[in-house]
Amino acid sequence: MVALKEKAHNIKDYKLLPEGAPYQLIEGELVITPAPNPRHQIISANLFKTIAKHVDERGAGIVLYSPVDVYLDNENAYQPDIVFIPKQRQETIKDDGIYGTPDLVVEILSPSTAYYDLRKKFRIYEKYGVREYWIVDPEMGSVEVYFNEQAHFSLTGKAEGKGEVESTVLKGLKVTLTEVFSGCERT
Repeated sequence: MVALKEKAHNIKDYKLLPEGAPYQLIEGELVITPAPNPRHQIISANLFKTIAKHVDERGAGIVLYSPVDVYLDNENAYQPDIVFIPKQRQETIKDDGIYGTPDLVVEILSPSTAYYDLRKKFRIYEKYGVREYWIVDPEMGSVEVYFNEQAHFSLTGKAEGKGEVESTVLKGLKVTLTEVFSGCERT
């Protein structure tokens, strides 16, 4: 990612960008987000299918994948890889994005986004009450699950190489690393 730091930007500036422009607004900075690589997209598709199936079977809400704008405040508009919005909060979904905090956010690390996902976005998601935050690291073959209590994330699950992680927000959802990383092994 490359940040444009001429001035502090806000949602009004962000909405002037053309649809599909490769940017996120992170703490007032317009940050260029390059297109993800195929490995990233395979992981994203695997997770989306698994999470969406679980949510659909229970009629629990809606799962969306990037790019979809999530507006958290006047200086933060993100495009998480995957978000879950529960049925009782679907009014936060508008024609031009999600206005409010998803219950579950999944970010898949890439070399250009890792700093933001692990630092700045982590703190903002924590502050604004994302209930559960998953960080998927393709290089390490790992998934970390954080649960938010009283505006503080605690690590509630981690698997690397093999094993599974479990959601607190989506009761009964367990995801194996085999499912997450299927089809994206390096040759």
